[in-house]
Amino acid sequence: MDDLPKCAADTPVGVELESGKLYHWCTCGLSEKQPFCDGAHKNGTEFKSLKFEVEENGEKWLCRCKKTKTPPYCDGSHNIS
Repeated sequence: MDDLPKCAADTPVGVELESGKLYHWCTCGLSEKQPFCDGAHKNGTEFKSLKFEVEENGEKWLCRCKKTKTPPYCDGSHNIS
């Protein structure tokens, strides 16, 4: 399997997140529940989900292109060729 993640989409997605809750962001791009992990990486990849929490409730923009330098948050990398 390729060692680079699959681009799940070329745009971020806004999601409502709650403080104190643990989330698992998809790093491989194979999850059917983007931007969150569904365990698809376990089928032949060495990827692992990225666990994270937020400090404040609210909408956050999460990366789906998997090129961000600030995972799990979008940093606009999808706009760079």
